[in-house]
Amino acid sequence: MAVFKVSFLGLVVVMALFSASTLSLAHPAGFNFGWGSGWGSEPSRGHGAPAGGSFGLFPQFYQFSCPQANDIVISVLQQAIAREPRVAASLLRLHFHDCFVQGCDASVLLDDSTTIASEKRSGPNRNSLRGFEVIDEIKDKLEEACPQTVSCADILALAARGSIVLSGGPNWDLPLGRRDSRTASLSGSNGNIPAPNSTLSTLLTFFKRQGLDEVDLVALSGGHTIGVARCVTFKQRLYNQKGNNQPDETLERSYYFGLKSVCPRSGGDNNISPMDFASPAKFDNAYFKLILFGKGLLTSDQVLLTGNGNGIGNAGKTMELVKTYADDESLFFQQFAKSMVNMGNIRPLTGSKGEVRNNCRRLN
Repeated sequence: MAVFKVSFLGLVVVMALFSASTLSLAHPAGFNFGWGSGWGSEPSRGHGAPAGGSFGLFPQFYQFSCPQANDIVISVLQQAIAREPRVAASLLRLHFHDCFVQGCDASVLLDDSTTIASEKRSGPNRNSLRGFEVIDEIKDKLEEACPQTVSCADILALAARGSIVLSGGPNWDLPLGRRDSRTASLSGSNGNIPAPNSTLSTLLTFFKRQGLDEVDLVALSGGHTIGVARCVTFKQRLYNQKGNNQPDETLERSYYFGLKSVCPRSGGDNNISPMDFASPAKFDNAYFKLILFGKGLLTSDQVLLTGNGNGIGNAGKTMELVKTYADDESLFFQQFAKSMVNMGNIRPLTGSKGEVRNNCRRLN
């Protein structure tokens, strides 16, 4: 059983998350990853794919070469999440930070070397990204079972999906067949991942750059229903949102005072607060309900409802989506699954491009 303490609204709340019984209940009815709806399913073209689909990702990619791949991934995840519930959100974030930098190619996993400037050193990733050891463990077990077969890029995608399902979220047919990059982009990591204090127009610009739209933005932001954020990512909202030493006026008052107890004006940058304090380890639609009450943790969460707050970047469509997902969890689950597939299809390497790394941290 993993336990962490969060100071909130002046009270110390001890949350015992994901006991063995909780974990077993996280599986939705009919829990079964399988290999999709059939061997003849249409390949996924993905964002940025040329007309005609010159590459193909499809759920059954490892059906014959490594049929136990999903089982191995889930086995490792179950143990990792039981030890530390927040790792589920960490693995989801790893996949996101990978895909937004030169596509879903596991470049984010590469360590520094004579030829690689690691993306782990970028502003958005440094002292922030987590879960690398879980990916290493999955890779080691897959190499034992199916040597040089399952790519690190696909492991990231499988781990993200598995983490969502084990947290009570939706399951989906996951297109597979990505290969691993032989390069990383430190500059791309610094320039392509939206900051937690982003305005709505900035968020839309960053997502459009990846071939994703407003619906994808709002649905994927719903991933913040699990996990925590460091004080440094929301401190500006509490003390100096517009450069006038005043808090963000969209923050609900009691929530604001609770956050101040976690995140002081000076110091405490690594203190953590749940993104969704209502159910921080359960994948549900509470995130959207909290936003409606002014209790979104990050600026990038709340602007989905309020817009930029300066008359620029009308939140019309994103606002309606927040309200819709707050009202209808099943619709949110459906769209989240679709948007995860969309994100996972960003510029994958397939065929003879790239490689299948033996160790996710370094080139072969």
